[in-house]
Amino acid sequence: GSNAKEVIENSIKALDEAQKSFPKGVHYTTLINVNDFLDASIEKVIHTLIEAFILVFLVVFIFLQDFRSTLIPAISVPVAIIGTFFFLSLFGFTINLLTLFALVLAIGIVVDDAIVVVEAVHAKLDHGYKSAKKATVDAMDDISGAIISITLVMAAVFIPVSFIQGSSGVFYKQFGLTLAIAIILSAINALTLSPALCALFLKPHAEDHEKPKNFIQRFYVGFNTSFDLMTNRYKKSVSFLSRKKWVAIAGILAFVGILVWTMNTTPKGFVPNEDLGTIMSDISLPAGTSQEQTAIIIKQIDDIVHTVPEVKNSLRIVGRSMISGSGSSYGMVISRLKPWDQRKRDVKTIIGELFAKTGKIKGAKIIFFAPPTIQGFGTSGGFEFQLQDKTGGEIKKFTEVGNAFLAALSKRPEIQYASTSFNPNFPQYQIDVNVAKVKQAGLTVTDVLGVLQGYYGGVYASNFNKFGKQFRVMYQADAAYRANQQTLNSIYVRNNTGGMAPITEFITLEKVYGPQAISRFNLYTSIAVTGAPKAGFSSGDALKAVQEEAAIHLPAGYGYEFSGLSREEMAGGNQTIFIFLLCVIFVYFLLCAQYESYILPLAVLISLPIGLAGVFIFDKIFGVDNNIYTQITLIMLVGLLAKNAILIVEYAVDRRRKGMSIVNAAIEGATARLRPILMTSFAFILGLLPLMLSSGVGAAGNTSIGTGAVGGMLIGTIFGIFVIPALFIIFQTLQEKVSSKSPFDEDVHVEQSELEFPAVDGREH
Repeated sequence: GSNAKEVIENSIKALDEAQKSFPKGVHYTTLINVNDFLDASIEKVIHTLIEAFILVFLVVFIFLQDFRSTLIPAISVPVAIIGTFFFLSLFGFTINLLTLFALVLAIGIVVDDAIVVVEAVHAKLDHGYKSAKKATVDAMDDISGAIISITLVMAAVFIPVSFIQGSSGVFYKQFGLTLAIAIILSAINALTLSPALCALFLKPHAEDHEKPKNFIQRFYVGFNTSFDLMTNRYKKSVSFLSRKKWVAIAGILAFVGILVWTMNTTPKGFVPNEDLGTIMSDISLPAGTSQEQTAIIIKQIDDIVHTVPEVKNSLRIVGRSMISGSGSSYGMVISRLKPWDQRKRDVKTIIGELFAKTGKIKGAKIIFFAPPTIQGFGTSGGFEFQLQDKTGGEIKKFTEVGNAFLAALSKRPEIQYASTSFNPNFPQYQIDVNVAKVKQAGLTVTDVLGVLQGYYGGVYASNFNKFGKQFRVMYQADAAYRANQQTLNSIYVRNNTGGMAPITEFITLEKVYGPQAISRFNLYTSIAVTGAPKAGFSSGDALKAVQEEAAIHLPAGYGYEFSGLSREEMAGGNQTIFIFLLCVIFVYFLLCAQYESYILPLAVLISLPIGLAGVFIFDKIFGVDNNIYTQITLIMLVGLLAKNAILIVEYAVDRRRKGMSIVNAAIEGATARLRPILMTSFAFILGLLPLMLSSGVGAAGNTSIGTGAVGGMLIGTIFGIFVIPALFIIFQTLQEKVSSKSPFDEDVHVEQSELEFPAVDGREH
């Protein structure tokens, strides 16, 4: 329940206070501060929020062409956003990058319902209504059902995400439920606040006809004229597709093929590797290298690191590394980069330069890597897995198998490096105790080994108090008396007679080689492997390469398991397909209840692959991998794309019930809803452009969300508005053939000519 940001801030305050009493010339520096990245990212997202709001406001203003009308959707945004924060607090969520990303998306979504309301009222005023109140009441009668239906569908797609387990489930829950809350609040606004504002703000259009033609008015006239021409062409295209329905079906099948192909060929990942402003390194020297020699090499590496202009400061550590653990031949250098706005290159480019510059250092294995985006999942942002010996065999054989496998894996084009710190060649001494002699001297094996431990390894003896603090007392032989095997001759152990016997009487030493430590993973002896994909490949490509090479090169009795973020990525991928199908099923049954039909909802669902293909088309064009942000975007787009289809189908069903033919109902429904569909879609798209075009801190996550969402909505809208009417004709015809229920309202008897809308809804103010 702690606030991580607050904990770090208080820690920095404590260090600042302590620094006041440091000796002259001594100061502290922080090498890894998660708050730096978090603060910079949140600031970037807040700027994006403001930019998105302005862009959405401009789109709505251009379409509605009236400042009063534009205020109504603009007011709905802060109301929904503020309400969302209240419910986030209620559910125990935090304000983090996920919830802020969701709110950026929500800006483009929550204006939709308000736009639909305002556009519907404007349509009534265009048709001669003299009272804004009367126009609002009649408009709400027409669209209330559509708003409720759209809201239920868009909120329903996020309900199944709460079933996802593990770390990926946290992403889906925080992101999805934040959006669902904003969408529900937006619908409540549209059914209550927006109609009231329409009745107050809007005026009959006749009152504004005598305004002078300034630049803005001339722009509006030109825009409306162009839009009217486009609407007429759109109506002709829909009419053509209503006669040539096979063209629409062929188009959908083509997009299904594109979706399958792009989904399978787009590189996969779990979470985009963000530039956190820190570079870690793992340094390993030949086994048995002294700590003094290791320090010299690490100083050399640190000097090279400081030749990179983006490096602000660094820390050298000898005797321990992030991957290899503890040992005299291990070390690491942690480099803190300058703030994001003070450097042009990202962490990947800098790591590539460091690999090139340190490649000349012989005898040292040096790996540079960025820390993982999600703290606590492994040590690096690449991939991790554990080779396992399930035979219980010798370490030597296991090492040979592991080295052969890593050699094959390193040849793959997807792999930048794959290495392990496991080394079975550390020089060691095997101590053999002559138990018979020990017992004859009245000693125990523990007595003998305890003396060895004290002289060579060190033993905790006691405590003492000084300067108001408690210190530990450790005893150990001086370095000169434990430098080689001959020093054993100077060590004695007290026997049962009280005399001192040389310890060499009881032990013999044999020089052997072996690993410094043996680790286990899920009970099996294991070798930890870390690596990174090459530029242009994702972590998903690297994991697939590991699986393929393991199937070829690992003999029977040897296996592997992914660990860290790689384990989460593999586990999350299988859940996503199931959850995505569950979302579609939720939408289907909701629409079945809405239309009282199992057939007509297919007109909505079959149009979805067009937009979903758009997600992967844009991802491939802009080099974004299929990660958890992309998958969240897909689920969100199911609701958004279904919304456009519902608007058309809902109006077409209403016209059909009032006696219009199926074809005319489809054409008129599509034409009548073209303006609000384009307005809401382009408001959403432009609201996400700042995310899609993001650079600097947090850019990986921003572009992952923005690119897929913009591509899916753009392609889904442009092509969807043409095929949805054709799908309605197909499935409404099929519905009426299999259903005994009349499609018409019994109490409505209106001439078809009276029901048809004008082809365009030209507007001048």
